[in-house]
Amino acid sequence: MSASFSAYLARPDSGSATGMLLLPMITGIGAQVRAWADELAGRGITALTWDVFHGASTDNTSREDLGAKLGDLRDEPALAEQTALLDHLLGDLDCTSAGVMGWCLGGRFALLLAARDPRLSGVVAYHPTVRDPAPPNHELDAVASAADITAPVLVAYPEADAVVSHETFARLQTALQSRPRGATFTQHFPGAEHGFSDSARHGTEVNADAFALSWPQTLAFVDTLKG
Repeated sequence: MSASFSAYLARPDSGSATGMLLLPMITGIGAQVRAWADELAGRGITALTWDVFHGASTDNTSREDLGAKLGDLRDEPALAEQTALLDHLLGDLDCTSAGVMGWCLGGRFALLLAARDPRLSGVVAYHPTVRDPAPPNHELDAVASAADITAPVLVAYPEADAVVSHETFARLQTALQSRPRGATFTQHFPGAEHGFSDSARHGTEVNADAFALSWPQTLAFVDTLKG
């Protein structure tokens, strides 16, 4: 793996044949994402987390400053880093299968990466940030690309998402369900907001309740991907 970027690795003591590439939200590799990675490792899965902002996260940077970095995040360089991490999971870390799980910006990249890389065994996309119109740095169409995914997909959508419109999510659903192979599982949460999985949003009861219902189902889905 290139020394030009880092990652967070959580791995069972005895190793694991199953890997999961985690693509964070705006928090970067903050405490929340590390906790999810550690939880997956506790379930026997090697979790490798992409460092979105190359060292910056909510551990050391405000959310406002992290948000200001989003415009510099371009699709192709990001996908190249994610592919290198997937190579590492399936190579040096000895995993024989690997899925991808992403949140918000990472949820969008999970769809893009899975459309491009058929090695992935499954996809989880939490409230993927698919904006319409797309910002200039979103060169790739995540909705159109989703039709090329061959792996099973679980996608979670909050009904009160102020970032991704109902129309955009409907188009994403149509693309996913048009696939000749690869099951689609949809979680839809009335009243929940964009980013509801982030514990920072759990002061709003509907978000906390949505995540409490969603996460066990997601873990059950991930367990089916074990090699």
